[in-house]
Amino acid sequence: MQLPSPIEEIHLRSCNNRDIKLFAKRDDLIHEVISGNKWRKLKFNVKQCRALKHECILTFGGAYSNHLLATAAACQKEQLKSIGLVRGEELNIDSNHMLKQCAEYGMQLVFISREDYALRHEKEYHEELVLKYPGSMVVPEGGANYYGMIGCQEIMAETENDFDYVFVAQGTTTSSCGIVLSLPEHTKLVVVPVLKGFDSIMEMRRMFNYSGFPSEIIDDLMTQVTVMNDHHFGGYAKYSDELLERMEQIFEETNIPLDPIYTGKAFVAMLDFIEEKDVRNANVLFVHTGGTAGGKAIEKETGRCFS
Repeated sequence: MQLPSPIEEIHLRSCNNRDIKLFAKRDDLIHEVISGNKWRKLKFNVKQCRALKHECILTFGGAYSNHLLATAAACQKEQLKSIGLVRGEELNIDSNHMLKQCAEYGMQLVFISREDYALRHEKEYHEELVLKYPGSMVVPEGGANYYGMIGCQEIMAETENDFDYVFVAQGTTTSSCGIVLSLPEHTKLVVVPVLKGFDSIMEMRRMFNYSGFPSEIIDDLMTQVTVMNDHHFGGYAKYSDELLERMEQIFEETNIPLDPIYTGKAFVAMLDFIEEKDVRNANVLFVHTGGTAGGKAIEKETGRCFS
């Protein structure tokens, strides 16, 4: 594993006359499978699993879940068992290459109905699963819990943390909550939700509430957060020709691989923010949260080149 992940300075023509120093935190280079924020969110969950003397991590994901694949690989690496509850009882191990890889890493795949999958956040359901699969520690979908959030704090700890703006794609808010916890007061965190209609501030508050943070601390943290709600390009796992074209241009200039689900949307949002806000004389960090495997799959489908 490559830790700490490298920081690269990015040179873009659009920033030439703005006196902006632009950097990328390349968490996509941590590991070929357990890359990006996946390892950050799993690290302390794995440690907690061992501390509690459990022998298995049980978690949730869809048919093409990077989280399931990363969990399977991480558990094999740490000599733990893994169980993945997969949304869709019509699926099987041979349904796609991602599920096949999970199985190859030793994950026990259990295909459940969408009705049962909808219970994945319910405490009572977790208790039932622990009884059904003894010795298991339940980790939420995407590693979205306190341990995942604390793991994501390490992203900024591996930098000099002297940026004016930090940009990150947002799904569950786990990474963005961990990042904002570790920022100095002068730094603004700009989050780019990839889900249409997602209430970033409410969901971040919910994550902090679940983790026991007092309301006054949460209020202070939220003053550092700016949300760019209009760069979801249609919603989760959706993308447009405009997005793909801009990602191609970015890759041509920077040679940094992106994906159209998370990081491509966040990078484009960052460039638009710099232009719209007329940002000048600033240090800017883009946190690359991985997902390049999904990007390569979409490249094959579209014939584009952005990774």
